[in-house]
Formats: sequence, C-alpha cells, structure tokens
Amino acid sequence: MQVCKRKCSEVQRCTPCKQPRCAFATPDGVGAGGDVGGAGDAPSNSETGHSHLPICPIPSSSSTSKCLRFFCSQVLSHLTVKERCLCASLVCKYWRDLCLDFQFWKQIDLSGLQQVNDDLLVNIASRRQNVTEINISDCRGVHDYGVSSLASHCPGLQKYTAYRCKQLGDISVTALATHCPLLVKVHVGNQDKLTDMALKKLGANCRELRDIHLGQCYGITDEGMMALARGCPKLQRLYLQENKMVTDQSVRSVAEHCPELQFVGFMGCPVTSQGVIHLTALQNLSVLDLRHISELNNETVMEVVRKCRKLSSLNLCLNWSINDRCVEIIAKEGRSLKELYLVSCKITDHALIAIGQYSSTIETVDAGWCKDITDQGATQIAQSSKSLRYLGLMRCDKVTRVNTKLVAAIPYLTGSPILIKQTKTIHKHYG
Repeated sequence: MQVCKRKCSEVQRCTPCKQPRCAFATPDGVGAGGDVGGAGDAPSNSETGHSHLPICPIPSSSSTSKCLRFFCSQVLSHLTVKERCLCASLVCKYWRDLCLDFQFWKQIDLSGLQQVNDDLLVNIASRRQNVTEINISDCRGVHDYGVSSLASHCPGLQKYTAYRCKQLGDISVTALATHCPLLVKVHVGNQDKLTDMALKKLGANCRELRDIHLGQCYGITDEGMMALARGCPKLQRLYLQENKMVTDQSVRSVAEHCPELQFVGFMGCPVTSQGVIHLTALQNLSVLDLRHISELNNETVMEVVRKCRKLSSLNLCLNWSINDRCVEIIAKEGRSLKELYLVSCKITDHALIAIGQYSSTIETVDAGWCKDITDQGATQIAQSSKSLRYLGLMRCDKVTRVNTKLVAAIPYLTGSPILIKQTKTIHKHYG
C-alpha cells in the first residue's frame, strides 16, 4: 500500500517490542520492525519507489498520522456498527481507538441486535454526546431507562427509530421530547404501551418534527393526535396503521394544522369519507395510503385526486367500494399520478381500459385479486398505455393469455418493457 510518499519517506522506524501484528511487509519479505534497519529512513521498493508504512503504533509524525488516519477512516465508514465493534476494533489498538472516534457514532443502527441492552445505551450516552440518529428496532433488551439515559445525554438527537419494541412506553418518548427538542423523525410503530401522554409531550416540545410513524400503537386516541398536530406544524410525513381509536377528528386536525404534509397514511384506521375529505386542503400531498378504510366512498377519492395536484402515489387496496367510474376519474384527473394500487377493489376491465386510455403518467398499476378482470382489460391497457411499466394481476383468475410476449410486440415502447405479473403482486408498505 502506498500513502503519501513524499510526506512519509522520512519517518523513523518503530521499536518492534510488543507490537500488534498488523505490520506491513518490507520488499524483501521481512516484517517492518524486524532485524533489517533501525533508526533511519523507512525501507522502500527499489523498483517501484513506493514507501511502506511503519507498523503500529503510528509514529509521531503528524503528516503520516493524518494520512493513515484518513485512509483508515474511509475504510471504517463503510462498516456497520456490528462490523466495527466485533471485527475492525480487534485488528490493533490503533484501529480500536479509531472505531471509538465520534464521527462513527453519530448515526447508530443497532436494529435486530439482541445483545443490546440498557447498559449499552447508558455507556454510549455517557461517552458519545453527539449522537444524532439511533435505531433500536427489535432490540428487546432495551427499556425506558436506557432510552431515557440516552436522551438526557444526547440533546442533539434528531432521528429515533424503535419498531416492535413492545417493552417501551411513554417514559422513553417523553424523555426524548423533553431533552431532544431538535427531533425531526420519530418512528415507534407497534408499541402497545404508548399513549396520548407521549404525543402531547412531542407536540409541546418538538416544533421541528417532520416525520412520525405510529402504526399499531393501539393506545393512541384523537386527543393525542390533535395535540401532536397543533404542536408540530412542520410535519411532512404521518403514518398510522390499525390505530383503532384514531378517527375523523385526527384527520381533520392534521389537515388544518400541518399544511406541509406530503405523505399521509391511515391504513385500517376507523376514519371515514367525512374525515378524508379534509385532506383536499393539503396542496403538497404526494403519497396517500387509504388501504382498508371501511367507509370510503368514490366521490371523496375523486375529490382528493382533483384537488391534490401533486399526488403521485395512491393506495386504495382493500376498499370494496372503489369502482370503475372512480378509477376513470382518477385516470383523467391525476395529472401527476404514477402509482395506483387497487388490490381487492370492485373494478372490472373498464377500469384498466380507462387507465390506458386517459392517463399518460401512471407507471404502476396493481389490480391483484380483482376477480372481474379478464384478458380483454389486461391486453387493452398494455396496448394503449404509453406510460405503464408494471401491471400486477395476482389471483385475477379470468386472466389466462396475457404474458410478456404480448407486450414485447407493442411497437411504441421505447423504454423498458411492461412487466405483467400474475404470480406476484407489489406489496407497497409505507412504513
């Protein structure tokens, strides 16, 4: 390896006593620091003129230290926390010290590591006060105490992710809201113990919050959601899933108080068209997930598409009221729409034909489990659409003859061919 020949060529050789075995070999095959040479110039290859680095520990020369430190830092930056701790840090003392450098502990991903516990978070908190991002998803050994300790020592924390940590509750999120006012992202899906108390604290303290995920947090109600919406006007992404106590009041509140919302999801929540209609006020709305909304009517969906001109992705899966007429209006009015998900909707061939005829932007259509779609609809959308790139037809049992050979023969396709799938459907999860 060659590093900074001019700056490193005058470096004194190190004493070999008790050195870690991470030395570079000299050209004649003898490890640096062996019997060849003593004080003086570092050995160099006479044919290439390349200088060889001295063994650990790193010499006192500041230019050499900076040069090697930069190189090692670049290597370590590509490793995960687990790789740095269990592998790289064991190479030598110098690498161990580098692995503890603050620059590698700003963003910490501990997700899925069952060895992670409160003691580790306390240790990180006491040593690394510059942490800006942490992910402890699926870490079942972490409790409110560990997260609270981290929060109290890391006031600059901006992103916090803790999916499926059912042992956590209000105490941890309240501590984060109290000590980390710069939070911009909080993803705490699938936490049964979380209640409105935590949301009220976030709304009161975290004015910079832009991204929150509260899917399957069953203790949250409209009271907490309204407090969050009033206190976080910069919110851009909001995702809920099966929050059984979140109703139209929450939808109305976020639409009124969070005008910058771009990404909204209410999958499986007991909201109705009376709440969803308020989303028409969101001029920046680009992604909308309305899967499995029991009382969603076609008129409301059509009005949302008409008013939200930046809407690029619309998920209406598992809404049996959505029909051909609704899809036709979506195709006509959705000028920015690129993704449309219609799994298990009440549509027929006419819906697919309308998309192919009226939309010049839709690239992805998933119509899986729509039993009334036949070869005619699948063939005509493939032949008429100038933008379609994916057509999902899983369990559309009346579709029997459509395949990629058909679409490969379509003359106007200049980009990638349309991919028609009858065995696999797109699963779009906005978590």
